[in-house]
Formats: sequence, C-alpha cells, structure tokens
Amino acid sequence: MKKLLLGDEAIAQGAIDAGLSGVYAYPGTPSTEITEYIQDSKLAKERGIHSRWSTNEKTAMEAALGMSYMGKRALVCMKHVGLNVCADPFVNSAMTGTNGGLIVLVADDPSMHSSQDEQDSRFYGKFAMIPTLEPSSQQEAYDMMDVAYDLSEKMHLPVLMRVTTRMAHSRAVVEVKDTPREQNALNYDAQASNWVLLPAFARKRNVVVTGQQPVLEQMAVDSKYNQYIDADNHKLGIIASGIAYNYLMECYPDGCPYPVLKISQYPIPKKLIRRMTDDCEYVLIAEEGQPFIEDQVRGVMPGNAVIKGRLTGELPRTGELNPDLLKKALGLESGESYAPCEDVTPRPPALCQGCGHRDVYTALNEVLREYPNARVFGDIGCYTLGFLPPYKAINSCVDMGASITMAKGAADAGQWPAVAIIGDSTFTHSGMTGLLDAINENADITVIISDNLTTAMTGGQDSAGTNKFEAICKGLGLQEEHLKVVNPIPKNMPEITAAIRDEINYHGVSVIIPRRECMQTLQRHLKQKKAAAKS
Repeated sequence: MKKLLLGDEAIAQGAIDAGLSGVYAYPGTPSTEITEYIQDSKLAKERGIHSRWSTNEKTAMEAALGMSYMGKRALVCMKHVGLNVCADPFVNSAMTGTNGGLIVLVADDPSMHSSQDEQDSRFYGKFAMIPTLEPSSQQEAYDMMDVAYDLSEKMHLPVLMRVTTRMAHSRAVVEVKDTPREQNALNYDAQASNWVLLPAFARKRNVVVTGQQPVLEQMAVDSKYNQYIDADNHKLGIIASGIAYNYLMECYPDGCPYPVLKISQYPIPKKLIRRMTDDCEYVLIAEEGQPFIEDQVRGVMPGNAVIKGRLTGELPRTGELNPDLLKKALGLESGESYAPCEDVTPRPPALCQGCGHRDVYTALNEVLREYPNARVFGDIGCYTLGFLPPYKAINSCVDMGASITMAKGAADAGQWPAVAIIGDSTFTHSGMTGLLDAINENADITVIISDNLTTAMTGGQDSAGTNKFEAICKGLGLQEEHLKVVNPIPKNMPEITAAIRDEINYHGVSVIIPRRECMQTLQRHLKQKKAAAKS
C-alpha cells in the first residue's frame, strides 16, 4: 500500500507498523507532527497506543524508558533543544540498557527556522555510545523504524534517530506494510539489576556498553543503509549522510561519476571511510548540520586524501544544506535563481490580532515606564515576539523556563524591579522548579504566567497545567494574597496595570496570571461546536 507522507508521518506510521505501544513527546517544531499523526491514527486508537503529550522532554524520556523496561516498544519525540532537557535520562538509558525497543527521535533545525541554535544531535548519540540512524528519504524513515526497534532489542540499547527540518516537513510516496506487527507482550525476564545505577552495577554496565562499540561499528559497515558505490573516476570521493545523499543524487540524476559513500547508520563505518580516503585524491563530505563526520575523518583517518567540506569552506559552515550549495562545491552549474522581488515588503512575525499577550505587554509597558531600570526576563513561546516592535518589552530569552530563574538571579544581584514573563505550557515544562527556588528565598520578583490555555506556538496542543496554575503556585508555597488572576482584554487595562504595579512594589515573590484563550484555538473550538450543532 502506498501513502503520501511527510517525513514525520512516515516515522509515525513506521512506528505503528513496527508494533509501537506508546509515544511520549513534548511539542516542538519540526517534530510535532509525529505524535499528532499517531494521535489521529485509527489503528493507534484501536490498539490503545499511548499518545498523550508529556509535560516536558525529560518526563517523556523517562516514561518511555519505563515502558521499555516492561518489554514494550516505545518512541520518544522531540526537537534538538529538547534533547538537552532530557540529556540526563537519555545518556543514562545507555547505561541501564533497554528491554523492549526504544527509539529516541530527534528533529534538528538547521538554519534555526524556529529554534535558538543549530546543534547537531548526532554528537549526543556518539557521546552516549548508542547507535544512531539518519534516513535519507521518507521511505527510509519508514523502513528504519522496524530496523531500529529490532536493533534496540538485539543490543539492549536505545537507538537515536536523527532527522532535519527538510526531511521532517517534505512529502513523498511511501510504501507501507499491509499487515502491521503486533505489539510486544509484557516481559519480566530482563536483568533488573541493570536498571539500578548504583556505582557497583553501573561500572559493570559501563564495561558492557563500551565493549559493544566495535560490534556497533561493524553493524554500521554491514548496514544496508551505509553503501559504498564505486565509480571509475577516483580523483574525488563523496561522503554524503542523511538527506545530503538525497541532494547529491539530485545533482547527478544520471549517476555520480565519483565513488560515493552513503552514511545513514552510526557509529561512522571507519572501514568504508578508509577505503575512500585511500582510493581518492580528494574527499568531499556533505552532511546536514555540523561537521560531525568531517571532524572524525579529518582527525583519525584522512589516509592519502585531501578532506573538503564545511570546515574548509567548500560548503557553508552554518545553515541548511541544499542541492545548489552542493552543486557549487562540486563545480556544477546551479539552477536558475531569482533576486527577491523589491515590491514585496518583509513581514516579520507578529502576535495574532486579538491575542491576550498583546494586552499583557501593553499593560506591562505602561507600568514599567514608571521604573526606568526595570528588566523583563522572557521565555520560549509565541509571547517571545514581545521583544519585537511595537512592544519591545523583554530583555532576555535563553531556554525553556529560564525567565523565572534569571529574574531571581538578577534580583539576587540587586536588580529591581525584576519581572519574569512565561507561558502556561512553558511554566509546567520547566518553570515550576524556578518558582520554588524563588519562593524558598522570597526573591524580590514578579512572575507573569501568560495563560492562553494551550501550547500555542506549536499548533495548539494540550497544555499540561491548564486550570491548575493557581493550585500549583499555592502548593509551591506562594502566599495567596500575592497570586492574582486577570482577564487580559482592553477594558480591563486599569485592573491589570494596578495588579502589576502593586506586585512590583511588593518586595517578595508574586505571581500574576493573565488568562484568555488563544485566538487560534478559540476559532478552532468555535468551528468544532458549529459542526457538532449541525450534525
């Protein structure tokens, strides 16, 4: 059976067809569509596959690891910066090992379309000493899920699968199975002592995991996803990984005249690389992201070849790779290009018309004009756009949940007023612990939890703390008289500004919750209600 699928959807379908029992994720572009596809899948619903969003990537990784310990197949999905959040259980999962197959799917975002950085998740796979897969097409993305689960169960290790934005968000026809694999049964036969990382047990597992590396490398050499395609002209050899191989084939539709080493399974297949560096005068390394392969080849196995790539300038050091950049590096003529139209005015991103965040920033700016040295610490979400005109309302944005702890640190340094603004989903993701720190020290900060009742920036997914924020803040020890809830609409501006002013002038921890539903999800809910009424 054939389906037209995004790369993300091919991964999701591949996981379902490979006997998935649970997906765990926090929404983050470009990985979000994987979980959404499973949530909407009729087969996934019939099979009772877990698909509810997790509070953050760390809780997702830990829950998936728990499912794996019970012998079931689990999938964890996140964007690249989410892997930073779950790094502790991710790295330790190699030490504990797995029982049921466990795939950690990470979607990297070269060119930072919706991200803070361009980090390359392959480094995490090498650091944790686990096998890593990187599909070069949507069909491979689908097929690799079955292979990855088998590999995970054979080696008792998690498997990292890395895709990038173009793979995640482009479509292709994919041949899928007619008969999906049944889910694993519960399995209690695994070595439970492996899962207790007391030093005595961890030292034994460390020897095992380290000892597996030569086996994993030989598996990469033998993998059908790593192919050495020889050619007559050995003046140049090309190593292409993941989607870069797809781009290379686009440059040579009639076949590449040079030897090509396609890499889609790691650790890097050193034996195949040495063959190329021994046989070719020059080797061009094309990879999406950072010079992960290039660094290793240049450092330990250059052979007789001159190594070229991102580090030597043939390919750009930053940003996405594309066929035209590869053609330029290969000395081929690029396709026709066009200058931007001068008649089109740039349209920077902006908060939606009617968005409650607009009224929050309007009120905040009005009050802070009275405090010349005020500093506002922002967070990750659509409200980060408050940095841009016309509001210019925030002074920092670093990572999920950083607003509260940075405001506390600034207050510790003597800054006043120090204001933190954070969204509802981000607060439960990683802001709660920062608020607890602030409450424990009664830090002189004002926290605004701008609650639009959803995870808006990634498309309106459920927010873990909806209708719980007052209880959470009180449970953390916040004084009730300094917890205020307001409705951010223009007619309430006097009430909102008064609340902000009062809490800034209170020299302790205070929380203000402006609450109004996101305009996008509100419109969606109204349409659903109308459709339900008609039926």
